[in-house]
Amino acid sequence: MKLEGQNVAILGAGRSGRAAAELCLKLGAKVTVYDTNEIKGEWPSEIRLEGDSTASTADSNKFDLVVLSPGIETEGEFAQAFAKKSNGFIGEMELGFQNYEGLVVAITGTNGKTTTTELISAFLNEGGVSCVPCGNHGRPLSDVVLDENPPAAVALEASSFQLETIDTFHPEVAVWLNFAPDHMDRYRTLEDYRAAKKRIFENMTGDDVIIAKSGEELDSIKARVVRFMSEWDEENGCEFTMRNGHIYHQDEPFVCLEDTNLRGLHNAENIMAAAGAASAAGVNFDDIKKALKTFCPPPHRCELIRTLDGVEYLNDSKATNLHALESALRALSRPIVLISGGKEKGLDYSPLLEVLQKRTLATVTFGEIGAKLGELFSKSVKTETVETLEEAVKIAQGLAPAGSTVLFSPGTSSFDQYSSYVERGEAFRQIVNQLK
Repeated sequence: MKLEGQNVAILGAGRSGRAAAELCLKLGAKVTVYDTNEIKGEWPSEIRLEGDSTASTADSNKFDLVVLSPGIETEGEFAQAFAKKSNGFIGEMELGFQNYEGLVVAITGTNGKTTTTELISAFLNEGGVSCVPCGNHGRPLSDVVLDENPPAAVALEASSFQLETIDTFHPEVAVWLNFAPDHMDRYRTLEDYRAAKKRIFENMTGDDVIIAKSGEELDSIKARVVRFMSEWDEENGCEFTMRNGHIYHQDEPFVCLEDTNLRGLHNAENIMAAAGAASAAGVNFDDIKKALKTFCPPPHRCELIRTLDGVEYLNDSKATNLHALESALRALSRPIVLISGGKEKGLDYSPLLEVLQKRTLATVTFGEIGAKLGELFSKSVKTETVETLEEAVKIAQGLAPAGSTVLFSPGTSSFDQYSSYVERGEAFRQIVNQLK
Protein backbone atom coordinates (compact mmCIF):
# COMPACT_ATOMS: atom_id res chain seq x y z
CA MET A 1 0.00 0.00 0.00
CA LYS A 2 1.40 3.41 -1.03
CA LEU A 3 0.49 6.24 1.35
CA GLU A 4 3.45 8.57 0.90
CA GLY A 5 2.20 12.16 1.35
CA GLN A 6 -1.47 11.15 1.55
CA ASN A 7 -3.93 12.58 4.03
CA VAL A 8 -5.23 9.76 6.27
CA ALA A 9 -7.93 9.95 8.93
CA ILE A 10 -7.98 7.34 11.69
CA LEU A 11 -11.33 7.04 13.48
CA GLY A 12 -10.95 5.81 17.04
CA ALA A 13 -8.02 6.27 19.42
CA GLY A 14 -8.00 2.85 21.07
CA ARG A 15 -5.48 0.06 20.47
CA SER A 16 -6.59 -0.55 16.87
CA GLY A 17 -6.65 3.15 16.05
CA ARG A 18 -3.22 3.77 17.47
CA ALA A 19 -1.73 0.80 15.59
CA ALA A 20 -3.32 1.99 12.34
CA ALA A 21 -2.06 5.53 12.89
CA GLU A 22 1.51 4.42 13.54
CA LEU A 23 1.50 2.11 10.51
CA CYS A 24 0.20 4.85 8.23
CA LEU A 25 2.82 7.22 9.64
CA LYS A 26 5.54 4.67 8.87
CA LEU A 27 4.19 4.43 5.31
CA GLY A 28 4.69 8.18 4.90
CA ALA A 29 1.13 9.44 5.37
CA LYS A 30 -0.05 12.62 7.05
CA VAL A 31 -2.09 11.17 9.90
CA THR A 32 -4.89 12.65 11.98
CA VAL A 33 -6.69 10.63 14.67
CA TYR A 34 -10.31 11.53 15.43
CA ASP A 35 -12.23 10.29 18.44
CA THR A 36 -15.58 11.29 19.93
CA ASN A 37 -13.94 11.27 23.38
CA GLU A 38 -10.84 12.95 24.76
CA ILE A 39 -7.66 11.36 23.41
CA LYS A 40 -5.29 10.46 26.22
CA GLY A 41 -1.75 9.17 26.49
CA GLU A 42 1.48 9.98 24.67
CA TRP A 43 1.45 9.77 20.88
CA PRO A 44 4.13 10.35 18.23
CA SER A 45 4.43 14.10 17.71
CA GLU A 46 3.89 13.69 13.94
CA ILE A 47 0.34 12.41 14.50
CA ARG A 48 -2.33 15.11 14.84
CA LEU A 49 -4.96 14.39 17.49
CA GLU A 50 -8.57 15.60 17.33
CA GLY A 51 -10.43 14.50 20.44
CA ASP A 52 -14.08 15.25 21.23
CA SER A 53 -14.83 15.12 17.51
CA THR A 54 -18.31 14.97 15.99
CA ALA A 55 -19.70 14.24 12.56
CA SER A 56 -19.41 17.93 11.70
CA THR A 57 -15.64 17.74 12.33
CA ALA A 58 -15.32 16.08 8.93
CA ASP A 59 -16.98 18.96 7.08
CA SER A 60 -13.87 21.05 6.39
CA ASN A 61 -11.58 18.14 5.52
CA LYS A 62 -10.77 15.91 2.55
CA PHE A 63 -9.08 12.55 3.01
CA ASP A 64 -7.26 10.12 0.73
CA LEU A 65 -8.03 7.29 3.14
CA VAL A 66 -10.19 6.77 6.23
CA VAL A 67 -9.38 3.87 8.56
CA LEU A 68 -12.11 2.79 10.95
CA SER A 69 -11.61 1.15 14.34
CA PRO A 70 -13.92 -1.85 14.95
CA GLY A 71 -15.69 -0.24 17.91
CA ILE A 72 -17.16 2.50 15.70
CA GLU A 73 -20.40 1.62 13.91
CA THR A 74 -19.94 1.65 10.14
CA GLU A 75 -23.47 2.97 9.54
CA GLY A 76 -23.26 5.57 12.31
CA GLU A 77 -23.35 9.29 11.65
CA PHE A 78 -19.72 9.78 12.73
CA ALA A 79 -18.24 7.19 10.37
CA GLN A 80 -20.50 8.11 7.47
CA ALA A 81 -19.58 11.80 7.72
CA PHE A 82 -15.92 10.96 7.22
CA ALA A 83 -16.70 8.42 4.50
CA LYS A 84 -18.34 11.18 2.46
CA LYS A 85 -15.08 13.14 2.61
CA SER A 86 -13.10 10.30 1.03
CA ASN A 87 -13.73 7.24 -1.12
CA GLY A 88 -15.25 5.35 1.81
CA PHE A 89 -13.23 3.60 4.47
CA ILE A 90 -11.43 0.39 5.40
CA GLY A 91 -10.89 -1.15 8.82
CA GLU A 92 -7.66 -1.46 10.76
CA MET A 93 -7.53 -5.21 10.05
CA GLU A 94 -7.75 -4.58 6.30
CA LEU A 95 -4.99 -1.96 6.57
CA GLY A 96 -2.76 -4.46 8.36
CA PHE A 97 -3.54 -7.21 5.84
CA GLN A 98 -2.62 -5.04 2.87
CA ASN A 99 0.80 -4.52 4.44
CA TYR A 100 1.49 -8.08 5.64
CA GLU A 101 3.27 -10.68 3.51
CA GLY A 102 2.93 -13.83 5.63
CA LEU A 103 0.39 -16.63 5.99
CA VAL A 104 -2.99 -15.61 7.41
CA VAL A 105 -5.07 -18.10 9.41
CA ALA A 106 -8.28 -16.28 10.31
CA ILE A 107 -10.73 -17.41 12.97
CA THR A 108 -14.34 -16.33 13.39
CA GLY A 109 -17.44 -17.61 15.16
CA THR A 110 -19.71 -16.44 17.93
CA ASN A 111 -17.80 -18.30 20.66
CA GLY A 112 -14.44 -20.03 21.11
CA LYS A 113 -12.44 -17.67 18.90
CA THR A 114 -9.78 -16.69 21.41
CA THR A 115 -8.97 -20.18 22.68
CA THR A 116 -8.81 -21.46 19.09
CA THR A 117 -6.61 -18.53 18.05
CA GLU A 118 -4.17 -19.25 20.88
CA LEU A 119 -4.17 -22.97 20.05
CA ILE A 120 -3.38 -22.33 16.38
CA SER A 121 -0.52 -20.01 17.30
CA ALA A 122 0.90 -22.61 19.71
CA PHE A 123 0.61 -25.38 17.11
CA LEU A 124 2.30 -23.36 14.37
CA ASN A 125 5.15 -22.25 16.62
CA GLU A 126 5.73 -25.84 17.77
CA GLY A 127 5.80 -26.84 14.09
CA GLY A 128 8.55 -24.33 13.32
CA VAL A 129 6.33 -21.63 11.80
CA SER A 130 6.71 -18.36 13.71
CA CYS A 131 3.21 -17.15 14.54
CA VAL A 132 1.55 -14.42 16.62
CA PRO A 133 -2.07 -14.43 17.87
CA CYS A 134 -3.61 -11.10 16.95
CA GLY A 135 -6.67 -9.24 15.67
CA ASN A 136 -9.68 -9.08 17.94
CA HIS A 137 -7.56 -10.92 20.51
CA GLY A 138 -4.07 -9.78 21.39
CA ARG A 139 -2.31 -7.19 19.28
CA PRO A 140 -3.94 -5.45 16.32
CA LEU A 141 -2.66 -6.81 13.01
CA SER A 142 -1.28 -3.37 12.08
CA ASP A 143 0.87 -3.47 15.22
CA VAL A 144 2.26 -6.89 14.25
CA VAL A 145 3.14 -5.51 10.81
CA LEU A 146 5.19 -2.79 12.52
CA ASP A 147 7.54 -5.39 14.04
CA GLU A 148 11.11 -5.26 12.77
CA ASN A 149 10.79 -8.93 11.80
CA PRO A 150 7.10 -9.80 11.38
CA PRO A 151 6.18 -13.47 11.97
CA ALA A 152 5.82 -15.94 9.13
CA ALA A 153 2.16 -16.42 10.03
CA VAL A 154 -0.60 -14.84 12.09
CA ALA A 155 -3.49 -16.52 13.90
CA LEU A 156 -5.98 -13.73 13.38
CA GLU A 157 -9.16 -13.58 15.44
CA ALA A 158 -11.67 -11.77 13.24
CA SER A 159 -14.84 -10.29 14.74
CA SER A 160 -17.92 -9.37 12.77
CA PHE A 161 -17.09 -5.70 13.41
CA GLN A 162 -13.65 -6.11 11.80
CA LEU A 163 -15.03 -8.11 8.88
CA GLU A 164 -17.56 -5.37 8.07
CA THR A 165 -14.71 -3.18 6.79
CA ILE A 166 -12.60 -5.52 4.67
CA ASP A 167 -11.88 -5.14 0.96
CA THR A 168 -9.06 -7.43 -0.23
CA PHE A 169 -8.72 -9.46 2.99
CA HIS A 170 -7.88 -13.05 1.99
CA PRO A 171 -6.85 -15.71 4.53
CA GLU A 172 -5.25 -18.88 3.20
CA VAL A 173 -6.97 -20.79 6.03
CA ALA A 174 -10.25 -19.71 7.63
CA VAL A 175 -11.95 -21.22 10.68
CA TRP A 176 -15.72 -20.97 11.16
CA LEU A 177 -16.41 -22.25 14.68
CA ASN A 178 -20.12 -21.68 15.20
CA PHE A 179 -22.86 -19.11 14.81
CA ALA A 180 -25.45 -17.92 17.32
CA PRO A 181 -27.30 -14.64 18.06
CA ASP A 182 -25.10 -11.88 19.47
CA HIS A 183 -24.51 -8.14 19.14
CA MET A 184 -28.18 -7.54 18.32
CA ASP A 185 -27.72 -4.07 19.83
CA ARG A 186 -25.52 -3.32 16.77
CA TYR A 187 -27.14 -5.37 13.98
CA ARG A 188 -30.68 -4.85 12.73
CA THR A 189 -31.25 -8.52 11.99
CA LEU A 190 -29.61 -11.87 12.69
CA GLU A 191 -28.92 -12.24 8.98
CA ASP A 192 -27.00 -8.93 8.98
CA TYR A 193 -24.78 -10.32 11.74
CA ARG A 194 -24.25 -13.58 9.85
CA ALA A 195 -23.51 -11.73 6.59
CA ALA A 196 -20.80 -9.68 8.33
CA LYS A 197 -19.10 -12.83 9.62
CA LYS A 198 -19.38 -14.63 6.27
CA ARG A 199 -17.25 -11.94 4.65
CA ILE A 200 -14.26 -13.91 5.95
CA PHE A 201 -14.73 -16.19 2.91
CA GLU A 202 -15.30 -13.40 0.38
CA ASN A 203 -11.92 -13.49 -1.35
CA MET A 204 -10.95 -17.14 -0.76
CA THR A 205 -10.25 -19.43 -3.73
CA GLY A 206 -10.10 -23.13 -4.47
CA ASP A 207 -6.49 -23.18 -3.25
CA ASP A 208 -7.59 -22.22 0.28
CA VAL A 209 -8.99 -24.27 3.18
CA ILE A 210 -11.96 -23.67 5.48
CA ILE A 211 -12.29 -25.49 8.80
CA ALA A 212 -15.96 -25.55 9.85
CA LYS A 213 -18.21 -27.26 12.37
CA SER A 214 -20.54 -29.89 10.93
CA GLY A 215 -24.01 -28.51 10.31
CA GLU A 216 -22.89 -24.94 9.70
CA GLU A 217 -24.28 -23.92 6.32
CA LEU A 218 -21.63 -22.22 4.19
CA ASP A 219 -23.13 -21.58 0.77
CA SER A 220 -21.26 -20.20 -2.26
CA ILE A 221 -17.87 -21.26 -0.92
CA LYS A 222 -14.95 -21.85 -3.30
CA ALA A 223 -12.38 -23.18 -0.81
CA ARG A 224 -12.05 -26.80 0.32
CA VAL A 225 -13.97 -27.43 3.56
CA VAL A 226 -12.74 -29.65 6.43
CA ARG A 227 -15.47 -30.52 8.97
CA PHE A 228 -15.40 -31.30 12.70
CA MET A 229 -17.97 -32.09 15.40
CA SER A 230 -17.90 -33.11 19.07
CA GLU A 231 -20.48 -35.91 18.78
CA TRP A 232 -19.43 -38.98 16.82
CA ASP A 233 -21.55 -40.18 13.93
CA GLU A 234 -20.03 -42.57 11.40
CA GLU A 235 -22.25 -41.07 8.70
CA ASN A 236 -21.25 -37.43 9.22
CA GLY A 237 -18.12 -37.48 7.05
CA CYS A 238 -16.18 -35.25 9.45
CA GLU A 239 -12.39 -35.42 9.57
CA PHE A 240 -12.39 -34.67 13.32
CA THR A 241 -14.83 -36.22 15.80
CA MET A 242 -15.13 -37.09 19.51
CA ARG A 243 -15.63 -40.60 20.90
CA ASN A 244 -15.46 -41.74 24.53
CA GLY A 245 -13.42 -38.76 25.64
CA HIS A 246 -10.96 -39.02 22.72
CA ILE A 247 -10.61 -36.74 19.72
CA TYR A 248 -10.23 -38.69 16.48
CA HIS A 249 -8.71 -37.55 13.21
CA GLN A 250 -10.52 -39.59 10.59
CA ASP A 251 -10.49 -43.10 12.15
CA GLU A 252 -7.34 -42.69 14.24
CA PRO A 253 -7.28 -41.58 17.92
CA PHE A 254 -5.64 -38.18 18.06
CA VAL A 255 -5.69 -37.07 21.71
CA CYS A 256 -7.54 -37.81 24.96
CA LEU A 257 -9.17 -34.61 26.25
CA GLU A 258 -8.25 -35.47 29.85
CA ASP A 259 -4.57 -35.45 28.84
CA THR A 260 -4.89 -31.72 28.07
CA ASN A 261 -5.58 -28.65 30.22
CA LEU A 262 -8.88 -28.06 28.41
CA ARG A 263 -12.28 -29.33 29.50
CA GLY A 264 -15.74 -29.56 28.00
CA LEU A 265 -17.10 -30.44 24.58
CA HIS A 266 -16.80 -26.84 23.41
CA ASN A 267 -13.05 -26.95 24.05
CA ALA A 268 -12.82 -30.30 22.28
CA GLU A 269 -14.26 -28.54 19.23
CA ASN A 270 -11.73 -25.71 19.63
CA ILE A 271 -8.92 -28.29 19.59
CA MET A 272 -10.34 -29.97 16.48
CA ALA A 273 -10.68 -26.66 14.64
CA ALA A 274 -7.18 -25.55 15.61
CA ALA A 275 -5.64 -28.90 14.67
CA GLY A 276 -7.37 -28.79 11.29
CA ALA A 277 -6.14 -25.24 10.66
CA ALA A 278 -2.57 -26.01 11.72
CA SER A 279 -2.53 -29.13 9.57
CA ALA A 280 -3.76 -27.09 6.59
CA ALA A 281 -0.88 -24.69 7.28
CA GLY A 282 1.63 -27.54 7.06
CA VAL A 283 2.14 -28.56 10.71
CA ASN A 284 2.34 -32.32 11.42
CA PHE A 285 0.18 -33.99 14.07
CA ASP A 286 3.13 -34.99 16.27
CA ASP A 287 3.96 -31.30 16.78
CA ILE A 288 0.30 -30.49 17.42
CA LYS A 289 0.09 -33.20 20.11
CA LYS A 290 3.30 -31.96 21.72
CA ALA A 291 1.99 -28.40 21.91
CA LEU A 292 -1.30 -29.59 23.42
CA LYS A 293 0.47 -31.18 26.40
CA THR A 294 1.60 -27.81 27.76
CA PHE A 295 -1.12 -25.51 26.40
CA CYS A 296 -3.09 -23.56 29.02
CA PRO A 297 -6.34 -21.85 28.01
CA PRO A 298 -6.66 -18.05 28.22
CA PRO A 299 -8.21 -16.74 31.46
CA HIS A 300 -11.93 -16.03 31.94
CA ARG A 301 -12.98 -19.06 29.88
CA CYS A 302 -14.32 -21.77 32.24
CA GLU A 303 -11.23 -21.04 34.36
CA LEU A 304 -11.03 -22.84 37.71
CA ILE A 305 -10.41 -20.19 40.40
CA ARG A 306 -10.48 -22.39 43.49
CA THR A 307 -12.18 -25.30 45.21
CA LEU A 308 -13.73 -24.43 48.59
CA ASP A 309 -15.64 -26.90 50.76
CA GLY A 310 -15.86 -29.30 47.84
CA VAL A 311 -17.30 -26.65 45.48
CA GLU A 312 -15.50 -25.61 42.28
CA TYR A 313 -15.69 -21.92 41.31
CA LEU A 314 -15.34 -21.38 37.54
CA ASN A 315 -14.75 -17.99 35.94
CA ASP A 316 -16.39 -17.87 32.49
CA SER A 317 -16.64 -14.07 32.27
CA LYS A 318 -15.85 -14.23 28.54
CA ALA A 319 -19.32 -15.76 28.01
CA THR A 320 -20.93 -12.57 26.74
CA ASN A 321 -23.85 -14.14 24.87
CA LEU A 322 -26.48 -16.85 25.10
CA HIS A 323 -24.57 -19.44 23.04
CA ALA A 324 -21.44 -19.20 25.21
CA LEU A 325 -23.53 -19.57 28.37
CA GLU A 326 -25.36 -22.60 26.98
CA SER A 327 -22.09 -24.20 25.86
CA ALA A 328 -20.65 -23.88 29.36
CA LEU A 329 -23.77 -25.39 30.94
CA ARG A 330 -23.71 -28.38 28.60
CA ALA A 331 -19.95 -28.92 28.90
CA LEU A 332 -19.71 -29.42 32.68
CA SER A 333 -20.38 -32.69 34.48
CA ARG A 334 -21.03 -31.46 38.05
CA PRO A 335 -24.34 -29.98 39.29
CA ILE A 336 -24.27 -26.23 38.71
CA VAL A 337 -25.21 -23.08 40.59
CA LEU A 338 -25.17 -20.47 37.84
CA ILE A 339 -24.39 -16.75 38.19
CA SER A 340 -25.51 -14.69 35.19
CA GLY A 341 -26.21 -11.06 34.35
CA GLY A 342 -24.82 -7.80 33.08
CA LYS A 343 -25.81 -5.45 30.28
CA GLU A 344 -29.16 -5.65 28.51
CA LYS A 345 -28.29 -6.55 24.88
CA GLY A 346 -31.76 -7.33 23.57
CA LEU A 347 -31.21 -11.11 23.44
CA ASP A 348 -33.90 -13.75 23.94
CA TYR A 349 -32.85 -16.08 26.78
CA SER A 350 -35.93 -18.32 26.74
CA PRO A 351 -34.10 -21.11 24.79
CA LEU A 352 -32.02 -21.64 27.95
CA LEU A 353 -34.93 -22.78 30.10
CA GLU A 354 -34.69 -26.45 29.15
CA VAL A 355 -30.96 -26.76 29.80
CA LEU A 356 -31.28 -24.78 33.05
CA GLN A 357 -33.86 -27.26 34.28
CA LYS A 358 -31.61 -30.20 33.42
CA ARG A 359 -28.19 -28.86 34.42
CA THR A 360 -28.57 -26.39 37.31
CA LEU A 361 -29.48 -26.58 41.00
CA ALA A 362 -30.16 -22.84 41.17
CA THR A 363 -29.33 -19.54 39.47
CA VAL A 364 -28.38 -16.12 40.76
CA THR A 365 -28.88 -13.10 38.48
CA PHE A 366 -27.46 -9.59 38.83
CA GLY A 367 -26.83 -6.32 37.00
CA GLU A 368 -28.88 -4.32 34.51
CA ILE A 369 -30.52 -7.46 33.09
CA GLY A 370 -30.72 -9.22 36.46
CA ALA A 371 -34.42 -8.73 37.16
CA LYS A 372 -35.42 -9.73 33.62
CA LEU A 373 -33.28 -12.87 33.75
CA GLY A 374 -34.47 -13.69 37.22
CA GLU A 375 -38.11 -13.57 36.20
CA LEU A 376 -37.42 -15.82 33.21
CA PHE A 377 -35.06 -18.32 34.87
CA SER A 378 -37.41 -18.79 37.83
CA LYS A 379 -39.78 -20.61 35.46
CA SER A 380 -37.29 -23.49 35.34
CA VAL A 381 -35.14 -23.38 38.47
CA LYS A 382 -34.82 -21.75 41.88
CA THR A 383 -33.55 -18.22 41.22
CA GLU A 384 -32.45 -15.26 43.31
CA THR A 385 -31.79 -11.75 41.97
CA VAL A 386 -29.34 -9.23 43.44
CA GLU A 387 -27.69 -5.98 42.32
CA THR A 388 -23.96 -6.73 42.36
CA LEU A 389 -21.57 -9.55 41.53
CA GLU A 390 -20.28 -9.63 45.10
CA GLU A 391 -23.80 -10.26 46.40
CA ALA A 392 -24.33 -12.91 43.73
CA VAL A 393 -21.20 -14.88 44.72
CA LYS A 394 -22.16 -14.89 48.37
CA ILE A 395 -25.69 -16.11 47.59
CA ALA A 396 -24.32 -18.79 45.25
CA GLN A 397 -21.94 -20.03 47.95
CA GLY A 398 -24.91 -20.66 50.20
CA LEU A 399 -26.79 -22.52 47.47
CA ALA A 400 -23.93 -24.79 46.31
CA PRO A 401 -23.46 -28.16 48.09
CA ALA A 402 -20.19 -30.09 48.14
CA GLY A 403 -19.55 -31.74 44.78
CA SER A 404 -21.15 -28.94 42.76
CA THR A 405 -19.83 -26.06 40.65
CA VAL A 406 -20.49 -22.35 40.99
CA LEU A 407 -20.32 -21.25 37.36
CA PHE A 408 -19.94 -17.54 36.65
CA SER A 409 -21.10 -17.40 33.04
CA PRO A 410 -22.81 -14.01 32.54
CA GLY A 411 -24.42 -14.61 29.14
CA THR A 412 -24.10 -10.96 28.23
CA SER A 413 -21.55 -8.13 28.15
CA SER A 414 -20.12 -6.31 31.15
CA PHE A 415 -20.71 -2.69 30.30
CA ASP A 416 -23.41 -1.99 32.88
CA GLN A 417 -20.98 -2.31 35.80
CA TYR A 418 -17.53 -3.12 34.35
CA SER A 419 -15.37 -1.78 31.53
CA SER A 420 -14.70 -5.23 30.04
CA TYR A 421 -15.20 -8.95 30.57
CA VAL A 422 -11.60 -9.01 31.83
CA GLU A 423 -12.30 -6.50 34.61
CA ARG A 424 -15.47 -8.41 35.45
CA GLY A 425 -13.63 -11.73 35.55
CA GLU A 426 -10.90 -10.31 37.76
CA ALA A 427 -13.56 -8.96 40.12
CA PHE A 428 -15.06 -12.47 40.33
CA ARG A 429 -11.61 -13.93 41.01
CA GLN A 430 -10.99 -11.47 43.84
CA ILE A 431 -14.41 -12.05 45.42
CA VAL A 432 -14.05 -15.85 45.26
CA ASN A 433 -10.56 -15.81 46.71
CA GLN A 434 -11.88 -13.84 49.71
CA LEU A 435 -14.59 -16.37 50.51
CA LYS A 436 -14.25 -18.27 53.79
